[in-house]
Amino acid sequence: MRELVRTNDAVLVSAVGALLDGAGIPHMVLDQNMSVLEGSLGLLPRRILVEDDNVARARRLLTDAGLGHELRPDGG
Repeated sequence: MRELVRTNDAVLVSAVGALLDGAGIPHMVLDQNMSVLEGSLGLLPRRILVEDDNVARARRLLTDAGLGHELRPDGG
C-alpha cells in the first residue's frame, strides 16, 4: 500500500474517502483514532493509503476533483 494523502484536516479525510468510495477504490485511513490519545487537538495527521494497483487511478481521481495539491509525492 502507498500513502496518497497525509493531513490534519478531518473534512479532507472524509472528502477523499467519499471520492475513493464512490470510485470503488479500496483505501485505508491510518491514525484516525489517534485523536483520542492526543486530546482531539488535530496535531497528528491522518494518512490515506491505497493499494499499489490503484495508486495511479486514485491520484488521477483526486487531481480531477481539484485536490491534486493534497497528494503526497509519488515515490514509486
